[in-house]
Amino acid sequence: MANFSKSNVPQFSMDVYQNEYLPEGGREVNAIVTVTATGGGTVGSAVAAPHLYAPGQGPSAGVAIMVDCSGSMDYPPTKMRNARDATAAAIDTLRDGVHFAVIGGTHVAKEVYPGGGRLAVADAATRNQAKDALRKLSAGGGTAIGTWLRLADRLLSSDEVAIRHGILLTDGRNEHESPEDLKAALDACAGRFTCDARGVGTDWEVKEVTGIASALLGTADIVADPAGLAADFTQMMETAMGKEVADVALRLWTPVGTTIKFVKQVAPTVEELTDRRTEAGPRAGDYPTGSWGDESRDYHVCVEVPAANLGQEMLAARVSLVIPQPDGSAQNLGAQGLVRAVWTDDMTASTSINPQVAHYTGQAELAQAIQQGLDLRKAGDMDGATAKLGRAVQLASASGNADTAKLLAKVVDVVDAATGTVRLKAKVEEADEMTLETRSTKTVRVKK
Repeated sequence: MANFSKSNVPQFSMDVYQNEYLPEGGREVNAIVTVTATGGGTVGSAVAAPHLYAPGQGPSAGVAIMVDCSGSMDYPPTKMRNARDATAAAIDTLRDGVHFAVIGGTHVAKEVYPGGGRLAVADAATRNQAKDALRKLSAGGGTAIGTWLRLADRLLSSDEVAIRHGILLTDGRNEHESPEDLKAALDACAGRFTCDARGVGTDWEVKEVTGIASALLGTADIVADPAGLAADFTQMMETAMGKEVADVALRLWTPVGTTIKFVKQVAPTVEELTDRRTEAGPRAGDYPTGSWGDESRDYHVCVEVPAANLGQEMLAARVSLVIPQPDGSAQNLGAQGLVRAVWTDDMTASTSINPQVAHYTGQAELAQAIQQGLDLRKAGDMDGATAKLGRAVQLASASGNADTAKLLAKVVDVVDAATGTVRLKAKVEEADEMTLETRSTKTVRVKK
């Protein structure tokens, strides 16, 4: 069995930020839970499956790169060339020993490398063979992304690896399968691998690409200029290579009479997790968070507690981190946080809002205001769009979210950021609007 020195194991820690004081009759408790993983190396299924790990190396990983090869990738012809170069750059970033495959995606999914329904193991020879295979990629055919994802899933499950990850590039709308087919493919793949999705150019559908990343707990972004693909792919692969623990879940235990109103990730992006709960024993449920490297994320937990008398206090929720096992047991990662409720007649205590909770409530509203504003603009409701995007400018300014403020300023003329007074720009570059929509869920952390 491999030896795992303490220094190799990511240490998970958890901090809870909340105002625990409720007024008489108060029932809603809000908390921000910050989860941090540091000092990683080899953990995760190591306890359950030591054979998936080699001493002194990262955990075994499998990566499937899905490249759009539909006919539109030939317009302009540089697009296909950039996609090939970007995939080659990603292959160069694979660390030795990582299992990988390249898939060409059209209205069907094809194995570009290595073929034969399996994954290759990265070394100098296989990286060169994969790059040779890429040179044969040409554009032609339609787009059915669900078929690409299902093939990625089959290939990634053909080897026993600890971490399974996909990278998907598309330049067009998913026109050759129904939305129901894509959703069925996402449902089938959810929890089996994580996937980052990128839209290149401006002819793809933002909600499709962000929906894929969201369902598979990955990142979504736009690469408006195909020349930027290689840098983006390299960075994505570097991040994937840094993942050390797969299938981590946030486990919430709540006492009798308590209802969970919502659970959402709020940093580094807003991601709704409430509906993804799987039951984990009496009054406990698991919310998936995907794979972790050295990083920190914030979650907003909102619970409704039974009414109580002044002076009473209770544990509203206990939050822990686990890796659920196939047999129904779970490996506990050692971090725990407690959410409390205390009823008081001290008005100052019970009416103050915790700054972390206030900040992230604003960031979630910011993401929603942008999405609603852009939808209204597309629907021709200019007054509604102006109001929503004005509110977004106000929230971005107040919270110090400078990146989002910059993106908003390309879609509206800001008259007064503090009051959210804006005018819609008469002409907006499509890439600017798509960038704002794709990145609308990116948040900034509270200034300490």
